Amino acid sequence: MSVGRVCTREVDLADAGESVQVAASRMNTRNVGTLLVIDESKCPIGIMTDRDLAMRVVGKGLDPNSTTVESVMSAAPESVTEETPIESAIAAMRAGPHRRLPVVDENGRLVGLISLDDILDLLSEEFEEIGKLIRKEGPTALAL
Repeated sequence: MSVGRVCTREVDLADAGESVQVAASRMNTRNVGTLLVIDESKCPIGIMTDRDLAMRVVGKGLDPNSTTVESVMSAAPESVTEETPIESAIAAMRAGPHRRLPVVDENGRLVGLISLDDILDLLSEEFEEIGKLIRKEGPTALAL
């Protein structure tokens, strides 16, 4: 199965030059833990997470109103394409380590975001289906 089948297509964005206060407020309003930063071509150039805010702003005592997203984001995030197999995305996350990866098209433009949670949801659904099959074909079901 490919990343494109399970990734989130609605991705929340931030501008590199905006304050982390504005970005954090957007994260709060949208109830998300990640904002992507894209360039004028819509290619990902950075990713900022709630952990970045905690560690790189609050943890260092920086002023969130004068600190820019660009100064705390992880620049040049590793990305995957829509056709990337789920297993390869997991390997990239483990090697990173990353919990989220931008999903791009063949031109490198942002089309979505894949998270470890998305993959865990998929695996949970698959295991549930396997469990149903096992119960259906198990000895108890066959004896009826």
